Amino acid sequence: MTYENVHEGIFLKRPNRFIAHVMIHGKEEICHVKNTGRCKELLIEGTTVWCTHHDNPNRKTNWSLIAVEKGERLINMDSQAPNAVAEQWLLGGGLGEIPTFLKRERTFEDSRFDVYFEFGQRKCFMEVKGATLEVDGVARFPDAPTLRGTKHLGGLQRAVEAGYEAYVLFVIQMENITHFEPNVTTDPVFAEALCLAQRGGVKVMAAQCAVTPNSLVITTTVPVKL
Repeated sequence: MTYENVHEGIFLKRPNRFIAHVMIHGKEEICHVKNTGRCKELLIEGTTVWCTHHDNPNRKTNWSLIAVEKGERLINMDSQAPNAVAEQWLLGGGLGEIPTFLKRERTFEDSRFDVYFEFGQRKCFMEVKGATLEVDGVARFPDAPTLRGTKHLGGLQRAVEAGYEAYVLFVIQMENITHFEPNVTTDPVFAEALCLAQRGGVKVMAAQCAVTPNSLVITTTVPVKL
């Protein structure tokens, strides 16, 4: 996926999870943060960030913060981006074949999964999670406890029992990652649920992305260590 009208800025502060103050072209701007996670290891005062400008009078702010530099690594922070790049990846044959049908968001029982797709008679659900937390080249999820994420894993297991194929794909919004692992310290319940889901037939996958200030695309899958 690509972004338009991208500008470099310097992060100043984040008074709440929805907005950030960023110095852009010498002026302090209020930017919408397209990620409600904590991201404390990323949004540090003085850090270089990248923001898109919106020419829309109906918006509360004309700017959105989409990416941040962490050392030599550029990390996309847009929580809406993983679903879009996962769809592109699937349609490009990311699972080894082209889906005969694909639709974003489909409900099964009490869960709404990010992608429903078919390979002929094979019916599949996929839940997509964006991962922006990195420690020593290892990507982890989540960066804060996620009851919703744990619920989705249980739903995927039930889908398998009902005859569907089920996947959870962690889209790592950066590159040069050695492997993915659940963040046991932050959310041990989710980590355990992920192990149970895999044992129950859910396919657990992770893929890293090539990131530029104005683009994000899945490149390769990386090992998952549970």
